[in-house]
Amino acid sequence: MRRAVRWLARAALLALIVISTVTGGWAVLRIAQDPLLRPLIDRSLAGFAAGLEREMAREATPEAVAARLEARLAETPRNWIAIEALEELAAARGILLPPALTAARNAAWEEDSGILTTAGGCLSCMVDAANCSLSQALICNAPVALTPIGDVIGLGRAGVAAASGDEVDQLDLALSAIGLGATVAVVATGGTSYTLKAGTSILKLARKMSLLPPRLLGLITDAARRGIRWDALARWDSVTDPARLIVPEVVAPVAAVAADLGRMGETLGTTRTLHLLRYVDGPDDARHIANAAETLGPRTLGTLEVLGKSRFMRAALRWSDEAAALIFGLIGLLGALVAMAAALAQGLAARMLRRRLRRLARREPAPPAPAPALAPAPRDLSHR
Repeated sequence: MRRAVRWLARAALLALIVISTVTGGWAVLRIAQDPLLRPLIDRSLAGFAAGLEREMAREATPEAVAARLEARLAETPRNWIAIEALEELAAARGILLPPALTAARNAAWEEDSGILTTAGGCLSCMVDAANCSLSQALICNAPVALTPIGDVIGLGRAGVAAASGDEVDQLDLALSAIGLGATVAVVATGGTSYTLKAGTSILKLARKMSLLPPRLLGLITDAARRGIRWDALARWDSVTDPARLIVPEVVAPVAAVAADLGRMGETLGTTRTLHLLRYVDGPDDARHIANAAETLGPRTLGTLEVLGKSRFMRAALRWSDEAAALIFGLIGLLGALVAMAAALAQGLAARMLRRRLRRLARREPAPPAPAPALAPAPRDLSHR
C-alpha cells in the first residue's frame, strides 16, 4: 500500500512538472515571437473605472481627504486647481470637511484673491500666458486660450529663420509641424485631427508656461531632432504642406501624447488639462489619464490627488494572458521542484537514520545473563 501511494505521489509531481514546463515554455515562446505582447496591458474603460473606485473606497477616507486638503492649503504658492479638485471630490463622496478646515480654506482664498495681491499678476497673466500660473488664471477668471493660428505662425517663423541662417526654435517647430501635419501623424497614432491639433497647442502653451515635465520635454526634444526633415524647412511648401517635414514613426509618441491631451481638453478644459500635465511622462501616462477623464470627468483630478500617480496608473493595467500563464507555470514548476526536493530529503534522512540504527545495533554489546537465584538457607532444626 505504501509503495502504491509513493508511486502515485511521484507520478503527480512528474505530471505537474511537465504541465508547468509546457505552460511556461508556451508563454515564453509567444512573448519572444510577438514583440507587441507585454506582461501588463490596459484594462477596459469599465475595468479601469472599477479599479479606481476600489482604490478610492480604501484610500479616500474623510481623514485622508482632509489631510491632503490641509497639506495643499499649507503650500506656497497654493495650488487652487488641486484644492478645488479635492473639495469637489469630498462633495461627490459625501465627505463633510471639518469646520476649522473650511474656515482656513476661505481665509486662504481671501488672501490669494485679494485686489492688492492679484492686480498686477492678473494683468500680466491676461497679456502674456508665459507670465501666468494656472492658479492665477483660475483666480483672475482669465481663460487660457489656445491659438491654432500660432502653428502657422510658428512654422513660418522657423522657415524664415532657417532661410536667413538664424537659430530655429526646434521644439516650437516640431509641435507646429505635428499640429499642422495632423493627417500624417493621425495615421501613426490612430487619433483624430481635431484632438491632435488641440493637443499640440496645449503642449506649446505648456512649454511657454514652463509646465512640461522633464521626461516629456526630452521626448519632444528627441522628436524635434530626429523627426523633422530639416533640409525641407526652408522651402515654401513646408508651410503649405507641413506633412512633408514629418518623419511619422519618430514623431508618433509625441503625436500620441498630443492627441490624448486633446481628449482631456475636450472633457476637462484647458486649465485643468495643463494641471494634469505634471503627471504625464510619455504616451502611456497620457492615454491612461485621458481614458480616466472620459470616464470620471472632473473627478479625475481629485482621484489623482488622493491616490497619487503610481496607484492611479496601476489601476489601469492588468496581467496579460501570456504573462499569467508564465507566472502560473513558474509557480507550478517551483512548487513541484520544492515538493520533489522535500521528498528526496525525507527519503535520504530516513535511509541515514536506518543506517545509524543498524550501526548502533552492531556495536552495542549483548546484555549480561541474569544471575541465578540463590537457594534459601536451610533452617536450623537442632533446637527442636
